[in-house]
Amino acid sequence: MVAPARLPLALTMGEPAGIGGEIAMKAWMSRQEQGLPAFFLLDDPDRLRSLAARLGWDVPVCAIADPAAVPARFGTALPVLPLPVSAPVVPGQPDPANGPAVIASIDRAVDLVRQGHAAALVTNPIQKSSLYQAGFRWPGHTEYLAHLAGLSDDGTVMLLEGGGLRVVLATIHLALREAALRLTADSILHVARVTHAALRRDFGIAAPRLAVAALNPHAGESGSMGREEIDIIAPAVAVLQGEGIAASGPYPADTLFHAGARARHDAVVCMYHDQGLIPLKTLDFDTGVNITLGLPFIRTSPDHGTALGLAGTGGASASSLVAALRRAADLADRRAGA
Repeated sequence: MVAPARLPLALTMGEPAGIGGEIAMKAWMSRQEQGLPAFFLLDDPDRLRSLAARLGWDVPVCAIADPAAVPARFGTALPVLPLPVSAPVVPGQPDPANGPAVIASIDRAVDLVRQGHAAALVTNPIQKSSLYQAGFRWPGHTEYLAHLAGLSDDGTVMLLEGGGLRVVLATIHLALREAALRLTADSILHVARVTHAALRRDFGIAAPRLAVAALNPHAGESGSMGREEIDIIAPAVAVLQGEGIAASGPYPADTLFHAGARARHDAVVCMYHDQGLIPLKTLDFDTGVNITLGLPFIRTSPDHGTALGLAGTGGASASSLVAALRRAADLADRRAGA
């Protein structure tokens, strides 16, 4: 059981036409069984009440004015800091008119965490295509949170964990061709340094071991299948080793994720999105957690999307959100010295 965070966790609305509200209510219903820390939603209480009634779930929704009310209310009702949506919500059918409420939920949650009213930020999935129509100009959640924190888009690091595996990404939301072109030694160094510091501070690993993946098959076969390993990745590994970081590689990616390899490292630095996400989701599709490193506050999220096809059915699993809430509380307690 995870020790409760000293302050409640702030959970964002996410895409209202997706499964965020459902998995939040499922998590709350399992709060005692799962030993969950207290959390509150930044959402529209009326839409949540309507959703609970449609699904036949006994989830009392309690509107709160301040996160300080959460500990007293969490045991008997789901606390919600009200943020009304503008348009009626139809499960599975995102409406760009509700984009401002989705963005406001993120903004307000970040403010509350940074002001010390919430222990950590947990984000429900957003539907980026709908937000783009509402004027959202960032590639995704991670980049927008970096913006709110006053960082550059590449100032943060996406860490995903599950199934005994942690992966971090040297490039994130890019087409594969562009990811190869954008890969640099500096990007690898940044990701590895931030990850090393976070594993020490937030995960309690005194001497983190980082395995660095190759980009090309067979690590480039001495340059016959690409020179990125020779010209970019190996030099970055050498710099990290010179700084006293236990980094090694580049390793062929097809040898990095079996059980024996996972026992030899604490995280894998992957060169592009699917190189890390495919093995992680294969090992642990249901309870993977996304953690943003490098922010001045803690942020976790479930490792899945809005699942529009499941929205409104009550069939979506809350396992990944439960894991994200637990991890957020654990990281908050560690930072607080608990």
